[in-house]
Amino acid sequence: MYIPDHFRPTDDDVAELLANIGAADLITSTADGLLATMLPLIHQPPSSSSSAATTHGRLMGHVARNNRQWKVPPIGEALVIIRGPDAYISPAWYPAKREHGRVVPTWNYITAHIHGELVIHDDAAWVEANVRALVARHEAARSEPWSVDDAPLPYIEGQLRAIVGVEILISRIEAKFKLSQNRSTADIDGAIAGLGEEAGASGHPMAEAMRAAREAR
Repeated sequence: MYIPDHFRPTDDDVAELLANIGAADLITSTADGLLATMLPLIHQPPSSSSSAATTHGRLMGHVARNNRQWKVPPIGEALVIIRGPDAYISPAWYPAKREHGRVVPTWNYITAHIHGELVIHDDAAWVEANVRALVARHEAARSEPWSVDDAPLPYIEGQLRAIVGVEILISRIEAKFKLSQNRSTADIDGAIAGLGEEAGASGHPMAEAMRAAREAR
């Protein structure tokens, strides 16, 4: 990934992104070509006992048993693409447009490319633990969170048999937080205001990310 220094995040930025993963793209190169699946993942940070192979921790999720990706051996490491907020940035929002006009549109985004060894877990206990962890993560904010135990046990057992666990032992992380850090404070403020006024609710996550990056300068 091409990462100019002004778009290079801190370790804390990356840790926060990993702690709040929703769904991401798992990509593997195989003898049959590239295979990709979008799936929810959860990150387990490294512990004090982590081996060199898990210095960055691991990502854990599951795919449908009928999905070919877990069956076809990967060539080399797997790639997981994680995305944060992204948004179009209009040059009309910059004070610099009115001052000299030497401005162009751009696209701001947060992303990380996670590289690592793909490990398959065709094991009911591992898969159930992953499902419970994902449910707990995504139901936590609800006033009446749904639990796996709310469904009939035979039904859950059948659902678990239909999926297979995937784990990525992370070897390296490339992350880029492109949040207009190369612009003046006035231009950043103009873009934040523009996102709020014109992009509406869809622009709020990017506006908040840009505001946090500006304050961290």
